[in-house]
Amino acid sequence: MAAGDAAERLVREEGPRVLATLVRVTGDLGLAQDAVQDAVVRALERWPRDGVPDSPRAWLTVTAKRRAIDLVRREAMRAGKEAEAVSLVDPTPEPAEVVRDDLLRLVFTCCHPALSAESQVALALRTLGGLSTAEVARALLVPEATMAKRLTRAKQKIAQARIPYRVPAAEELPGRLHAVAATVYLIFNEGYAAGAGRDLVRVALTDEAVRLARLLAELMPDEPTVLGLLALLLLHDARRAARLDDRGRPVLLPDQDRSRWDTATIKEGVELVGTALRRTPDRPDPYVVQAAIAACHTLAASYADTDWNAVISWYDVLLTVHDTPVARLNRAVAVAERDGPGAGLALVEKIGDLAGYPWWHATRGELLRRLGRVPEARTAYEQALTLGGNDPQTEHLRRRLTDLPG
Repeated sequence: MAAGDAAERLVREEGPRVLATLVRVTGDLGLAQDAVQDAVVRALERWPRDGVPDSPRAWLTVTAKRRAIDLVRREAMRAGKEAEAVSLVDPTPEPAEVVRDDLLRLVFTCCHPALSAESQVALALRTLGGLSTAEVARALLVPEATMAKRLTRAKQKIAQARIPYRVPAAEELPGRLHAVAATVYLIFNEGYAAGAGRDLVRVALTDEAVRLARLLAELMPDEPTVLGLLALLLLHDARRAARLDDRGRPVLLPDQDRSRWDTATIKEGVELVGTALRRTPDRPDPYVVQAAIAACHTLAASYADTDWNAVISWYDVLLTVHDTPVARLNRAVAVAERDGPGAGLALVEKIGDLAGYPWWHATRGELLRRLGRVPEARTAYEQALTLGGNDPQTEHLRRRLTDLPG
């Protein structure tokens, strides 16, 4: 890997944690973002030339903090805020807080009830997940322009309402859990199958999401949502080693070498599913149900041994509490495996709101291909390709298109 590429990757991986630390120190998101951006620019200028420092995060944090001090002092000279600048130079000891991890702390902070649920998740993904506006838009299935406006409004709301960037009290945590869990889940999704770029998997994001889910489980060990979330991430991440071939190309679930799956991680995930199910006897939790579906796949000795009746039954349960177009698409795929491509295609074509989702078109292409409807399959693959994706996925779709008869 070239020095410039290595520096860019490190900056992208470490940036969110550095930002979280700066927000905690300064109490000001805008100031922290400006300071971190300056540190990032300096890193990208110096690291390729001078080499990456032994501790990239510490280098970025110190550089960003110095920049924040400069910015505060400059403002202090205009507005008489010298005390604020001094507090950054010699900060007072931190109080004992419920959330000890800077990044998880800031996820909870971004998920403030004064913001809409959509804005909470979008802001947390953009600020803390290190995702671009385009990546956040893809994760939430909305146009990029819409997402840009949503993020702008969220920041304006924070400024106008003077929402403090502080750690919520213990009694406030459950009320913010839904948005926090959604943020961690979507960070993992972007890492598990990157929306764009050269890599199928962004390991730094999947690892960070699992780390945050573990911290949530330590913080709220009796919450089924948290246990289900952690189980879901572990069961998917356990397949990581088998998802790429030796040329970096995607290996789909039916073709994966299951001996390469991480059995210890699967065992932990399955045990968490059992615990979470026992704690949700009355109303299913969406994350617990999705984890149960993942367990059906990971416990099957082979793809042919998958219990599709169980998978479909769990999807039926999921739709009672989390009825989304993507959930319906995934259920349709399971029906196609059990009842044939015609049954699956009929369900896929009834799903609305996914015309801009490449995997809706790609799924249609696969099912049409199995049915021998080659011209329609070709059109579906071509439509999927126009909607983007990461390079390995795009190349996979091109191969499927090229391999069509005729």
